[in-house]
Amino acid sequence: MSQINRRMLLGAGSTALALAALGVRAVRAAGSPGLTTHMLDTASGKPAEGVKIDFSVLEGGAYRLLKTVYTNADGRNAEPLLTPETMKVGQYELVFYIGQYFSKLGTVLPDPPFLDKAVIQFGMADATSHYHVPLLASPWSYTTYRGS
Repeated sequence: MSQINRRMLLGAGSTALALAALGVRAVRAAGSPGLTTHMLDTASGKPAEGVKIDFSVLEGGAYRLLKTVYTNADGRNAEPLLTPETMKVGQYELVFYIGQYFSKLGTVLPDPPFLDKAVIQFGMADATSHYHVPLLASPWSYTTYRGS
């Protein structure tokens, strides 16, 4: 084995050990089937920590809540919303409680806030694909896209 390959292997192992020591869990590769999300606070230019997100599926003309999650310091929830085992074609909804998030930060908002919740309704047509639905938000605007 060459010196460069040994260094790369040792470096990769050291990184994995350091992440494990910090309690960082492995994240599924973007190419594996599943659904992930995150929120960036565009007013501060930082990941949005502590954002409540409701995740629902459309069934019989109404959305049924599957789970409620909160974002971590990286603006992401700890686990994928859907894994390869739970992926299904269908219509889904993410509700980000952005008014609550900006209020907790001490942002001065009108009463009622201009934006209280960011509601994203989207479809997943391929249960073998990875879907990532990020939210970029401020107290005055938000946008989303299908990420990678």
